[in-house]
Amino acid sequence: MSDSDNLYLRLLVIRCQAGDPVALEELIAMHQPRLRSFLHKMHFSHADDLLQDVWIDVFHGLPRLADPASFVPWLYRIARNRVYRKLRRPDLFPLDTLDPPADESAEENTFTSEDAAAVHVALDKLSPEHREVLLLRFMEEMSYDDIARVTNCNLGTIRSRIHNAKRHLKSIIEQENQP
Repeated sequence: MSDSDNLYLRLLVIRCQAGDPVALEELIAMHQPRLRSFLHKMHFSHADDLLQDVWIDVFHGLPRLADPASFVPWLYRIARNRVYRKLRRPDLFPLDTLDPPADESAEENTFTSEDAAAVHVALDKLSPEHREVLLLRFMEEMSYDDIARVTNCNLGTIRSRIHNAKRHLKSIIEQENQP
């Protein structure tokens, strides 16, 4: 994000904290698509239900957010907490709703469609902790510091998780490509 985008985001957060419903609608519109994608990639085919819960938590917690500049990591932390709460309590979210995400081959990238499919299949086989850090780093383009804030882990742990997740992802892809 550019400096002007960051400044505008801070202004929106402050307006939301002051009770401006138009600012809240704009904040939701700005972040909803990427947040839905994140939740969906964390294996929730009913991501919209979870997404709605996240926005309710945001609405209730926004007045207590001390630093408007930390809104994005704070938002993803709320989403992450919702995901892990559902993973720990499957009775709250039926197991038949944990379908793998739809093929995202419409995204433009330097990989072939086969490479992209292999990465998505391999991502589905990673542990939630590894899948989460890779999604936050490479799909959401968060800094290591922001990922540490989202996951409530220290920076060294995040570096280690990303390193191990990439290594494990590569291993899964190589195993799948063996004859």
